[in-house]
Amino acid sequence: MADPTYTPPEVWTNDSENGGRFASINRPTAGARETKELPQGDNPFQLYSLATPNGVKATIMLEELLEAGHTGAEYDAYTVNIGEGVQFTSGFVEINPNSKIPALLDKSGDTPFRVFESAAILVHLAEKFGAFLPTEPAARAEVMSWLFWQVGTGPFIGGGFGHFYAYAPEKYEYPINRYAMETKRIFDVADQRLAENRFLGGDEYTIADMANYPWLAPFVEGKIYNEAKTFLSIDEYKNVARWVEEISARPAVKRGRIVNKVWGEENEQLLERHSAADFEGKAI
Repeated sequence: MADPTYTPPEVWTNDSENGGRFASINRPTAGARETKELPQGDNPFQLYSLATPNGVKATIMLEELLEAGHTGAEYDAYTVNIGEGVQFTSGFVEINPNSKIPALLDKSGDTPFRVFESAAILVHLAEKFGAFLPTEPAARAEVMSWLFWQVGTGPFIGGGFGHFYAYAPEKYEYPINRYAMETKRIFDVADQRLAENRFLGGDEYTIADMANYPWLAPFVEGKIYNEAKTFLSIDEYKNVARWVEEISARPAVKRGRIVNKVWGEENEQLLERHSAADFEGKAI
């Protein structure tokens, strides 16, 4: 259904009063809005994030590396509450000019450097530790294809379906139907792939699974966008459900999903992570 009261202007201007749930932080400009440094710990990696689907990619990867015995992957994780605009402070903008989580500071060598964008973080860590990314060309290409498939599909699920179904100030039939259709198509692509393969990249668990899992699992579990699981008939994607169940049982995934989480039960939240001891008493 179209909005009969709206005609697009000849030149668009920002209307901060009509932006929905995130109107107070969204602007059409980039850069820092407040001067504030970020905290730093003593571990080789400093992660600044929130336990959204994109943020969880990085914490799962770091926890999987530690689970696999890569002690050099120890990290400090600090919560960046995007609802409060922390991503627009000067310290965060220095390590991610795009003001999105997650962002990583690699202090493992002589000269610290930044890595931003979740897929870039996954590839960087996989190559650094030689883990969760095949080196044989065909296998690597398959994993990288599914990794960047997620990079391309995420905006349709989150900024598309999630926004118009759960967060937009008005509910209109066209955008909800448009992005519901695309989200279901995305699930069908994954379901058909997982009907023939244990994991998205093939027989082995890789960064392709770590990237896609945080986006698809909450739908299967009914933990995202209100009643989206029922609305989208997610139960029909049996192969995705099997894959989600297997990955959810991994100890590193259980830990990674609660790092920088600031909602839900208290024993499922970990605002900061500095060592394995921080998980004591948590529901993992």
